[in-house]
Amino acid sequence: MLSLVLPKGSLEKATLELFDASDLAVRRGSDRDYRAGIDDPRVDRVMFLRPQEIPRYVEEGLFDLGITGRDWISETAADVETVRELEYSKTTSNPVRIVLAVPADHPAQTGAELGDGIRVSTEYPELTRRFFNDAGVKAVIVPSYGATEAKVPDIVDAIVDVTETGSSLRAHGLRIIETLLTSRTELVANPASYADPEKRAAMEDIALLLQGAIRARGTVYLMLNVSGDDLNAVLEQLPAMSSPTQTALAGGGYALGTVVPKAGVNTLIPALKSAGARDILELPIAKIVE
Repeated sequence: MLSLVLPKGSLEKATLELFDASDLAVRRGSDRDYRAGIDDPRVDRVMFLRPQEIPRYVEEGLFDLGITGRDWISETAADVETVRELEYSKTTSNPVRIVLAVPADHPAQTGAELGDGIRVSTEYPELTRRFFNDAGVKAVIVPSYGATEAKVPDIVDAIVDVTETGSSLRAHGLRIIETLLTSRTELVANPASYADPEKRAAMEDIALLLQGAIRARGTVYLMLNVSGDDLNAVLEQLPAMSSPTQTALAGGGYALGTVVPKAGVNTLIPALKSAGARDILELPIAKIVE
């Protein structure tokens, strides 16, 4: 039913891990293959391409559905429908930023303070051009095809580049002075395909599975038993996404179940035990669907 295009390159590993956790495992002969498959009746065809190409190909209807970043959607000005924003990137769940950076000792504090003729290297020439036009600066845009931060100061005066933490820019002696765009990964659709009720339903199903796997990351499910006398003391220790599931036991007391962050569970379990909990189980979670 759906043709799907996934990002090749820096986002590839994280995307494959997400699809695997979503029970949509991607099958291909090797990591060099551009064509793949998913054992799911909603997906007919899968292909891997560079994320900067994906918005345009989805817009043109070559694919029904694709995963790319808001940065490339903005760069290409592609007309696509956002099915769901997905909170994952190359190494973290945080969004990435497209930033303007200059040498650390440069006096400018904003892009508008950079004079006409400033040479700027970037993989985002259209996004950068629009930014400097809005700032009233006549910049010389120098397209970059990698190692952008290494081009300062020998080739260009500043760069517009993508960063998650800013550490690589700092390591190259650069300082961020502007954020042009905050970008998350998005599941996007061809407008005509999205308007088709059957295809849209399939897209929403896939989005639901992906989002459920993302929500489950960093969480575990705790199950435990507690006597009626110790119930309140245990509940005071027990965090929950909403409220714990509480079931009366046939022999007296209660069984409790709740989702908690994985971080901190090493101190939570002893605290629950001290409060009167027993038979504590910690279980992994594959998906959380609201």
